Amino acid sequence: MECISTLSQRVKDLKTDIKLQVALMGLALILSGGSAAQHAMHSQPADITGIAAKTETIPNDDSVLDLAPNELRFAFPSQVRLVKLTLRNESRDWIDISFRYDPEAADRFEWDLPVLPMATYYTADWAILSENDQLVRGSFSFAFGPRAEPPSLTREAEEMLMQMRHGDPSIREVASPRTQIIIDRDPPTFDPPFTIDLDEQELNPNQ
Repeated sequence: MECISTLSQRVKDLKTDIKLQVALMGLALILSGGSAAQHAMHSQPADITGIAAKTETIPNDDSVLDLAPNELRFAFPSQVRLVKLTLRNESRDWIDISFRYDPEAADRFEWDLPVLPMATYYTADWAILSENDQLVRGSFSFAFGPRAEPPSLTREAEEMLMQMRHGDPSIREVASPRTQIIIDRDPPTFDPPFTIDLDEQELNPNQ
């Protein structure tokens, strides 16, 4: 009976240790996964507030202009704080637009641009804090020049070119069958060009 009682107590202690380890692992996942969850949320188009969909920009998204714009304009549906504004070309070369954060909220923003060199297209990435401090991200692209095309068409052509070079990522590659090695076959025999017969007789040096 004493052995059974001792064994039962050990089982209870083991269960307690397992529960404690599970709780600690869950806490570690929560602490370490917070930043990952925020990154996943921020990396996706955040339009749950409807602000990004209702925002108007000049230039318009996917527009083609005759000349390079000298400023960017934003018209938001409500008072927001503009916390990020960047500009890059199709090669992800960043253009210095000297953006500085202004804590004052507004529904309209204008930002002067330097003289933009010729490029296939440009993309402006922005982020705002809404009235309830909800972070909302957005972007729009534009092109300019006599031979400019809508950025969406350029990106589509680039994706098709990548698929032609590297294959369609949606098509699974089937591995070739493995080479069969036959090990139960006798090795081939070859006839030598001549045969030397050695006699087992002892050589007599007096002969």
